[in-house]
Amino acid sequence: MDLSNQPSISGTFRRLTGAELAGLFPASYESSRSRFRTDLDAVRQAWPSASLKSFQLETEEDLTIDRIEAPALQRQEKLLILTTGEHGIEANVGTAMLELFINEYLPRLDPQTTGLVLVHAINPWGMKHQRRVNANNVDLNRNFLFPAGESPDNPGYDRIAAFLNPDKAAGSWLGANLGFGGGVLSALRKLGFKGALGSILLGQYQFPKGLYFGGDGLQAETEHLIEIYRNWMAAYRQVVLLDMHTGYGPRQQMSLVNSYLEQRSSAELAERYAYNPVVSTTPDEFYAIQGDMIDYVYALRAQSFPEKPLYATSFEYGTYGDSIFDHLSELRTMILENQVFHFGTDSGPLRQRVGEDFQALYFPQSADWQAKAVQDARQAFSGILRAEGYT
Repeated sequence: MDLSNQPSISGTFRRLTGAELAGLFPASYESSRSRFRTDLDAVRQAWPSASLKSFQLETEEDLTIDRIEAPALQRQEKLLILTTGEHGIEANVGTAMLELFINEYLPRLDPQTTGLVLVHAINPWGMKHQRRVNANNVDLNRNFLFPAGESPDNPGYDRIAAFLNPDKAAGSWLGANLGFGGGVLSALRKLGFKGALGSILLGQYQFPKGLYFGGDGLQAETEHLIEIYRNWMAAYRQVVLLDMHTGYGPRQQMSLVNSYLEQRSSAELAERYAYNPVVSTTPDEFYAIQGDMIDYVYALRAQSFPEKPLYATSFEYGTYGDSIFDHLSELRTMILENQVFHFGTDSGPLRQRVGEDFQALYFPQSADWQAKAVQDARQAFSGILRAEGYT
């Protein structure tokens, strides 16, 4: 799907046709993976030695983490890594942006000096089953602990765990909302709004069926990505890593979310990349995360390649919005989706409503939202690649 004749215009966005959007945003995990595998031919036009690698998960289903590797042809100077689907359902948007990148931005790179690692669906089980977590209920972006093996405490989460993780079947929509309202009031009395939200999003390691569970050990998906990062980062002089996410931040607006380990300020990076908003994973700007993948990459650089220039960031496409009401609506959707998955419900209308709300949280169907996401991606891709000397 060639989108190169659809440049974005600063301050406006071109409305893609229904057919264009349908072709960019995948209908399923299988169709997205099939499209990505055929993209190898396009990459090989400039990187003849490019190859497709597939990491098979140990499951009865045909689930693979696929990647296209394209070594620089002459000098290993610049490495570009683009990853998608760490939170499975978010890959619906992430793989669309990966396709956009392949069509519009690969032709701008220099294959003589630039190597590529393009990763399709870090969490293929989550993408296939439209869940945020993997088959073990692990949030992979709370699983990249450095050093590995730690299980950090989260006492705030412990205090409100019963509210966050009901261990019974969900009832009616009305009953679920009444229960949620009572739980919110109790959580606010215990921790306050900022304390409760920060404790929830930080990640936890004590409740295997709970929200934001970081796992009781490194997951296979995590180990696989760590191996890729170690091997490829060692070989190149400079590294840029772009990771795709959805769900948090201002509605219909993508934010660049940087690690708290990134030494440059958000204001400095916003000017450097000609993109705004830019935030850091600190409580003041965004929220803190334990076991974050981007943090892991910075920690790996500091330990093994301290002199290597690195910029790693997440493209976070906002959906519900960032008001207090929006955060509460997001939390209600998360709690109910997790409860219905683990304990079920006898209410068909509730199950349908939860599914619709969960999709709206991570994969909005609005043509305006999707077109704006494409515009933001173009602006960020262009600004980062230009500032880092890749184009």
